[in-house]
Amino acid sequence: MSQVCIIIPCYNEESRLNMEAFRSFLDNHNQLDLLFVNDGSTDGTQKLIDQLVANYDTVHQLRLAENRGKAEAIRQGMLFTTEMGKYQLAGYLDADLATPLNQILYLQESILNNPDVHIVLGSRWMRLGSHINRNWLRHYLGRIFATMVSVIFRMEVYDTQCGAKVIRTLHLKKIFSEPFISRWFFDIEILLRMKQVFASPVAQWAREVPISHWNEIGNSRVAVWDFITVPFQLLKIKRHYHSKAR
Repeated sequence: MSQVCIIIPCYNEESRLNMEAFRSFLDNHNQLDLLFVNDGSTDGTQKLIDQLVANYDTVHQLRLAENRGKAEAIRQGMLFTTEMGKYQLAGYLDADLATPLNQILYLQESILNNPDVHIVLGSRWMRLGSHINRNWLRHYLGRIFATMVSVIFRMEVYDTQCGAKVIRTLHLKKIFSEPFISRWFFDIEILLRMKQVFASPVAQWAREVPISHWNEIGNSRVAVWDFITVPFQLLKIKRHYHSKAR
């Protein structure tokens, strides 16, 4: 039985789904399952998902009737894994495989080897020996963003936004019971919800694992110019969870 299920949220990914990469990984790794969540795609995404489901017992799918955004697609996927009731771990990965599939194995290993850790975050840390291909402007904006997160939420996390996470399923229903209020910064909301569950600092139950490969996909749906709204969105998140903690 697979210990982990990795959720792949998809919205109009027909031109970005690397079927060869998925097939190669699935042919050589049967120790984890993949759950594709089709978030109301209107292109040929569903046909590609159907091909994988038909050929691999470790591939599953969840279809949403309409586009509800990445955050909700992942939330629905997490709740679906709890209903299946057979996984020790659940995680998620971007459909474009900016983080290659094999990197999830390192996150899985890290959390399994550390019983006190309940979430492992992939971290795009540029270092010797790594291959992190990221636009320089986005990199520096990312460092500014991380500083804002640290100051506003008092969380010393290097990279909250890398699209690779693995979480223990023990508290999934509680963590994902309600919709997120942010479309793009739900990763932060996950940490804040877990902080409420464990009533302790993030460092006591979370770890960051530097990934060795990451390749920025040119047609990212988040525009650099959207960055000017970030402080306001973060403050909105802070107010929301501060009021819930009272």
